[in-house]
Amino acid sequence: MTVAAATTRSRTGAPDAVLAGAVDLAREVLVTIAEPGTVGDHLGMEPLEERLAMHWFACLSAGYQGWRWGVTVARVPRGKVATVSETNLLPGPDALLAPEWLPYADRLAPGDLGAGDVLPFREVDPYLEAGFEATGDEDVDQMAFFELGLGRPRVLSAEGREAAASRWYDGEGGPTSDVSAKATARCSSCGYFLPMAGALRSTFGVCANEWSPSDGRVISLDHGCGAHSETDADQPESLSIGEPIVDEFAVDLEAVEVREQPEVVAEADAEAVPEAAEVAEVAESEVVADAGLESEVVAEADAEGQPEAPVEEQHGSDDPVTD
Repeated sequence: MTVAAATTRSRTGAPDAVLAGAVDLAREVLVTIAEPGTVGDHLGMEPLEERLAMHWFACLSAGYQGWRWGVTVARVPRGKVATVSETNLLPGPDALLAPEWLPYADRLAPGDLGAGDVLPFREVDPYLEAGFEATGDEDVDQMAFFELGLGRPRVLSAEGREAAASRWYDGEGGPTSDVSAKATARCSSCGYFLPMAGALRSTFGVCANEWSPSDGRVISLDHGCGAHSETDADQPESLSIGEPIVDEFAVDLEAVEVREQPEVVAEADAEAVPEAAEVAEVAESEVVADAGLESEVVAEADAEGQPEAPVEEQHGSDDPVTD
């Protein structure tokens, strides 16, 4: 940022050369109080009063972007030497500043209250006024219970009712919300609309339709949504869809790129030849063994299947037996 250079003028209108020439003096003073390397170029001089001016220097500190060093110089009447009155580090128009300080009592905004949070008591609240005590008249007290909040220390004041009505009417439950702007019917004719009690009954109520986006919320009479109890939507005609047909004969052919590898194939064939010979020998030996085993089994079966020869009956002596 550049500050237009200016010089103070004496009573005769001539520039104050003494203050304008105090640039080196102002820089020397800044160098003694500032961190090394944070004093930049001279930005100009600004007259403040008669025989009083401010020299501005750029601040090169990384944490103070847009800030300026200011050195106030002055001289006595008829003086020929300028003196330094004070030094400052002040923010410029583009300086990064902290937000404006807000009192702790005003830092809580609507919607910030969470589960378990408790607001402090406000003895003076413009939105509340003193409640009403029982008078002994049954009719009056009954009306006070219903309309005026009998039995509560404080009730909503006229200002509080007006603020609540304005907030509700201008919010999502009013006629200007996106849902209401696209609705074809108003809540005043909906069967799910529950009017409020009290002074706000003529303008507001509560939605009791679980299909509505405003269910359980305060809505105005001229609010609306697509879940109105008396509206209907065009029903499209159903389209007949036949049974699905599955083509089991269709074949999808995909081209596959084959890469030739002659060396690898030759090596694989050379390695496969001895392996094939070994496999053939093993197979042949297994066949011979199976053949031998089979012949033994057949021989045993034949032996078991032949009938045994009849055994001659022998007697105790060698003499022939006569009948």
